[in-house]
Amino acid sequence: MSNLHSYLKDGRPAPECLATSQEIRDRGSAFVGSVYRARTPEEAKAAISHHRNVVHAGKKAYEISAWRCMTLKNGKTGLGGPDDFEVITGYDDDGEQWAGSKALKVMQSEGILDAVVIVSRWFGGTLLGPARFAHIQTCASEVCRTFKRVEEMEECISTLTRLDNILASLRQELSDLTQNTELATGGSSSTRTASDEIDTAEARRSRQPNYTAMQRDLDIAKARRLIGARESAVKNVKSLLLKKRTMARTEAEG
Repeated sequence: MSNLHSYLKDGRPAPECLATSQEIRDRGSAFVGSVYRARTPEEAKAAISHHRNVVHAGKKAYEISAWRCMTLKNGKTGLGGPDDFEVITGYDDDGEQWAGSKALKVMQSEGILDAVVIVSRWFGGTLLGPARFAHIQTCASEVCRTFKRVEEMEECISTLTRLDNILASLRQELSDLTQNTELATGGSSSTRTASDEIDTAEARRSRQPNYTAMQRDLDIAKARRLIGARESAVKNVKSLLLKKRTMARTEAEG
């Protein structure tokens, strides 16, 4: 049986639930969807086991699950392009006949990859008939949509971090070029010491933007605005650098 102790003992991080749906109640039964990242069927099964034996330890529930994982074909390296990969799918009804295939159908329609969706059902004593499948699909759809937003936000954060690093490097280059020009023309007698360089580097690190709250709230609109602002700033600093280099070259030749 998988439990939290096994992850702590092995030094492995426990699977992380990326999103949970709103609870649906119907005639005593309850349905809740969850989604975990899973890049292989083995990771999917580990997440299901963790969800059942850790997250819902002691709570008897049907853990209906489905997964879709993009994996390398046997004998392939990935260098051959898309043909080196295949999508492996699977599902587990966990006693709720035909339910797993319903969750898998939702994942396919939403285009979800490298994830496992789990819909937990607590039976209330009354048979729901086909309505239970509608509840399962609703919960699965909600967490699939959130999963896509999580992935989009991660891409935005990666882009912002890259642009922040480019912008910091360009601004430092502009600062150094400005100072060198001033020294060459006698406009400033200051010199930079090793201590100055360390202080500047530490100041840059302390000014690194913190995107934690934005990522937590999945504020993708704000992330896109920031990306646009960073791209404009990079373009403006590059333009200033070009002017400075042209001026420095002209003065050197003159």
